[in-house]
Amino acid sequence: MRLILTLALISGPAFGQCPASPDIEAELGALIDQATAATNQTQGREAGEAMWKVWLRAPDETAQEVLDRGMRKRDSFNLVGARDDFTRLTEYCPDYAEGWNQRAFASYLMQDYPAALVDLDRALVLQPRHVAAQSGRALTLMQMGRLAEARAQMLEAVANNPWLSEAALLAPGQPLGPKGEDI
Repeated sequence: MRLILTLALISGPAFGQCPASPDIEAELGALIDQATAATNQTQGREAGEAMWKVWLRAPDETAQEVLDRGMRKRDSFNLVGARDDFTRLTEYCPDYAEGWNQRAFASYLMQDYPAALVDLDRALVLQPRHVAAQSGRALTLMQMGRLAEARAQMLEAVANNPWLSEAALLAPGQPLGPKGEDI
């Protein structure tokens, strides 16, 4: 049965119906609180890693297999294959924010910033405090030359997790740093 479900997702339209994405708001809120209360980088990074574990929990086994396969393809730089898998995932589970976020990341790596932005916007409609989608959206806007919007988005991401490595882009002299304080 597992093979049949996987083959259906590989070869064509989604098979069956994806269950509703679980409500992760309370769990994510506690992790955001943990990140913002962290007093050192180790604590902050632990909270960020825990957020990823929450986002990467797909609604069912079939979705998890497609997500994991797409991520393996992305990690081996098979970006077209990864984006295809993430497209299947978004078709199968349209309410699962991480499917949209992962497809956006593949598009970003392919330098298809307009496509990445559309998917990031969708991910954030589904999960407004998805810190990775927030920072990914900021990076995408920065690549598109929309620096004021990128800065505002990155500030929102950093408010939810001040330990993001991308926070360095907000420093004076950096691309998203305060205007008029360039080196």
